[in-house]
Amino acid sequence: MATITALLCAVGNISPASAQIPGLGSEETEKPSEIVEDPYNRETPRSMTTAYIGAVASDDFKRAAQYLTLDEEVEPDQAAALAQRLQKALDDGGSLLPFAALSNDPKGILDDSLDPEQEQIGTLTLASGEFPIIAVRTDADSGPLWRISAETLDALPLPEDIADAQVIAPPTEPDFVEQRIAGAPLIDWAKLLLLAGFLFLSVRLVLLVPTFAAKFFSRDPENNQFYRFMQAAGAPLAMYVAVIFFFQLAETLDVSIVARQALTRYAGIVGWIAFVWFLWRLISFISGFWTARMDYRGRARAKSLIVFVRRTLKILLLLVAGIAVLDTLGLDVTTGIAALGIGGIAIALGAQKTVENLVGSISVILDQPIRVGDFCKVGDVSGTVLDIGMRSTRIRTNDRTIVTIPNGDFSSRQIENYTVRDSFLFDPVIGLTYDADAAMVQNVLTAIRKLLADDPDLIDDDARVRFAGFGNSSLDIEIFAHVRADSYPHSLEIQERLMLGIMGVVTGNGADFAFPTRTVHIVPNETDKPA
Repeated sequence: MATITALLCAVGNISPASAQIPGLGSEETEKPSEIVEDPYNRETPRSMTTAYIGAVASDDFKRAAQYLTLDEEVEPDQAAALAQRLQKALDDGGSLLPFAALSNDPKGILDDSLDPEQEQIGTLTLASGEFPIIAVRTDADSGPLWRISAETLDALPLPEDIADAQVIAPPTEPDFVEQRIAGAPLIDWAKLLLLAGFLFLSVRLVLLVPTFAAKFFSRDPENNQFYRFMQAAGAPLAMYVAVIFFFQLAETLDVSIVARQALTRYAGIVGWIAFVWFLWRLISFISGFWTARMDYRGRARAKSLIVFVRRTLKILLLLVAGIAVLDTLGLDVTTGIAALGIGGIAIALGAQKTVENLVGSISVILDQPIRVGDFCKVGDVSGTVLDIGMRSTRIRTNDRTIVTIPNGDFSSRQIENYTVRDSFLFDPVIGLTYDADAAMVQNVLTAIRKLLADDPDLIDDDARVRFAGFGNSSLDIEIFAHVRADSYPHSLEIQERLMLGIMGVVTGNGADFAFPTRTVHIVPNETDKPA
C-alpha cells in the first residue's frame, strides 16, 4: 500500500518552506551562519537514498559506505564491502520506498510510529524474516545528516569476522546477459520493461471487455454514456492501473535495486501523466454531459458556469500535476514556493489585472447579464457573444469581426442585452399633409387603431394612436405599440406588415403623406403696383 500512497500523494511529500523578510517580526537581525553543504547529499532521507543508489550504480562502494552508520574502527575496504552486501540483499528481495514516497524534509516524517530521529526507507527480506531498513538522523555542523542505521546492517548476512568481507568486482568481460547499463544488468532492465508492457496490455484488454459489451448491447452506442466514457477514458485508466500493479510486482522480481528504483521512480511520472489524462477526460465527459442537459432544458446560464468550472479544474489539475512531476524529477519545488512567499507582494501587484479579470469573470457568470449566443451592446460594441472565458469575453460584431474585452473591463461597462427582451417597440410617427381636414384625420386615426387591434402579434395593453401635433410640414400622428415576436428578424417582418397596412389606411381615406415643404409668399412693393 505504501507504493500506491506514494503515487497518489507525491505532492504531499514536498516539505513546506518558510521565508522571513529582514526587519519584519523582530527587532534584531542575526547574521545567518554560513551553511556548508554535505558533499554526499545526506540532508534528507530522499537525497541520502538516491545518492546511495547512484553510488552503487557506479560501483563506487567506498562512496556508498558514506551512507552507512559504521564504527570509526571499520576500515574503508570493509565499509565498502558492507555497502555492497546491502546492495546484494536489496537485489535478492529487498525493497526501497519509491522516490516520491521518501521524505524530502531534513527532519523526516514526524507523525509515524518511529522515533523523530528515525525513518523507514525500505524493507529487507532475508531467510530469517523481514527487517525494516531504518535511516537515522545525526546532527553535524553542516546540519542534519541521514545514514542507514547500524541495526539494519546487523541484519545482513556477514562473515563472522568483518575483516573477511571484501568487495566483489564485476566481471571485466561480461557476456550479453551480464551487460550493464546505468549500473544494472541489461536483463534486469528488460524484465522490468517487459513487465510494464505486459501489465498495460493486460489491463487494456480487460477494460476493452465492458467497452465492447456496452457497444454490442446498446441500440445507440454513440449516445450510451457508459460506452462513451469507457471509450474516452479507457487508455489513461489502463495506464494508471498498470502503474499501480507495476509498483507492487516490481518488488517481487529478482532484479537489481538500481534498475528497480530507477524505473519505479519514472513510473511515478507515468502514473501522474495517466492520472491527469484520466481526470482531464473525466472532467470533459462530465461537463459535456451536463452541458447537453442544460441545452435541453434551455438553461444557458448554467451552461456558462459549467464552462468556467471545467476550465478552472483543468488549470488546477495541471498545476498540481506539474509540481508533482517536477518533484519526482528531483527539482526543488520548495524553493520556488518559498520564492512565491518572499515575492508575494510583487506578484500580487503584477497580477492585479489578472485577478481583476478573474473576479470580473466570476461576476459575469454569476450575475448573467449576457450569455453565450446573446446579441448585446457593451459600451460602443454591438454583436453576438461567442465565448465568456476566464480572462476575457469575445463578441462577434455585425461586420463579422471579433472584439475581445477583458472581463474586468467588461463587468464595469453598461451592458444592453437585446436577446432577453420580451417584446419589440413599434413607434413610427407619420405625417399627413395640411390639405387634410379634421374629419379626414379622425378617419385615419380610427382606421389605424382598428388595424392595430386586429393584429394578433401586437400587445393591446399599451397600444395607442394619437394626433400628436402640428409639425412644420405635416400633421403628426404618433403610433406606439409593442410587437410580440420570437426574434428581431421576426419583429421586422411584423413591422413591415403593419407599415404597409398603415400606408393603405392613409391612401384609402384620401389623405397624403407629407414631406418637408416650404411656402414662400412674395408681397409686392408700393412702387411695383400699377398706376
